[in-house]
Amino acid sequence: MILTAALIVALHLQPPAAPAPKFESGRAWEHLRQLVALGPRPSGSSAIEQTRKYIREQLAAEGLAVAEQTWDEQTPIDKVKMTNLSIVIPGARKERIVFAGHYDTKLFREFRFVGASDGASSAAFLLELARVLHARKNAFTVEIVFLDGEEARLKDWKGTDNTYGSRHYVEAAKRDGSLASIKAMVLVDMIGDRDLDISRDENSTGWLTDIIWSAARQKSLDDYFIAESTRIEDDHLPFLAAGVPAVDVIDLDYPAWHTAKDNLDAVSARSLQVVGDVLLAALPSIENHLIKQSQIALVRKTTVRPKGPRKNYAIRFALHKKTKKPLRRMDLQPEPIALAH
Repeated sequence: MILTAALIVALHLQPPAAPAPKFESGRAWEHLRQLVALGPRPSGSSAIEQTRKYIREQLAAEGLAVAEQTWDEQTPIDKVKMTNLSIVIPGARKERIVFAGHYDTKLFREFRFVGASDGASSAAFLLELARVLHARKNAFTVEIVFLDGEEARLKDWKGTDNTYGSRHYVEAAKRDGSLASIKAMVLVDMIGDRDLDISRDENSTGWLTDIIWSAARQKSLDDYFIAESTRIEDDHLPFLAAGVPAVDVIDLDYPAWHTAKDNLDAVSARSLQVVGDVLLAALPSIENHLIKQSQIALVRKTTVRPKGPRKNYAIRFALHKKTKKPLRRMDLQPEPIALAH
């Protein structure tokens, strides 16, 4: 009795569990502002090296170890040293959910292109997302990837002159066998637009898109995640081609796209907050969907199909073909399948 009372007192004396941190658009906005201040950041430039330095420092300040994936890429106009950056946040399961976005800006020589939405918004968003998910109890291991070389080096997007970082990442994951552990990929791109309108992408995986747009409706943010759909080519395509469910969260209805006007005046912290709130609201449903998928796969894997009845079933068909006798409905029924326990 005394022991029970002491236990109750001890439990009441324990401080309450700290709530999971929320996405703070003010933090993300400051990251965006710092990145834009570095100027144009095309792959291979000194400014993109400064960008990597900033990303590494911010992640290190959160206690996150940064891995680098560096290679020399032959583009249509030059050979460029490119680098993907990534951090891993261990979860209850080893399988991974990847959040990714590019941090390079398109190469323009005729004007100064700082890519406030197209390049800075995704990198800034991922930095803040890393802070939030690092403090969250995640059902799956989370990997956050900052992709280099999304932009085409030539003026137009065509062929393989684009998505260099995502293609390199996927090919490396195939070689080292880690691709199989990626169960879903969420791409963010151009999410800073002051007048945010994110359409559904027809190339993206349906169930992932549905979960995210459902979360937007539940949070009354469906004015930003709209019902219209379009077909988008972006860094999610190499993942989809490799069999990884992937979704692209992108606002391409952006008049400042690839112009000198893609600056701080064209973007807003509110847009970053909307995307952060929606993706964090969607994450538990994504995790639950993947857990159910793994459970179904496990049941299928452990299902025992008796060989005898299946053989008899085949024999009945053979006899029917030989004798030409009518095949009764009962003859078409295979024996029940037993589940292993």
